[in-house]
Amino acid sequence: MPTDRTDLAEQLDDVVVGLRQLTSTRTELSLTAAATLSTLRQTGPARLTDLAATEGVSQPSMTALVARLTTAGLVARSGDPTDRRVVVLSLTDEGAALLDRRRQTRAARLAEPLAHLDDDEVASITAALPALARLTAALQP
Repeated sequence: MPTDRTDLAEQLDDVVVGLRQLTSTRTELSLTAAATLSTLRQTGPARLTDLAATEGVSQPSMTALVARLTTAGLVARSGDPTDRRVVVLSLTDEGAALLDRRRQTRAARLAEPLAHLDDDEVASITAALPALARLTAALQP
């Protein structure tokens, strides 16, 4: 019997939301701030307006967030040499280090429960990773 893809999507969403809630801490960054830093890491320097659109927030909200991230030393602002009105944002080394620490913390939270799964369950998760990576890539704009 073929898999109901809508049912699968709902189950996958439940797992993704559950993993996000259980592995993330909001003590250092909000989810939007972390997503913004991750976007800068993945795409490189970006215009403030483009970041706002990517993260699904208003430009004034992104402006306020970027101000906080800049003050914290996580993001650097520079001008666009071709258009003085444009602000270009990039991830700083400190921002990259924070993302690395957050990833290590999340991985550590997952490693302990993974140690309690049986070998077949671990093998199933391992086998699913390439397909999940392709699904993630397909969702990229």
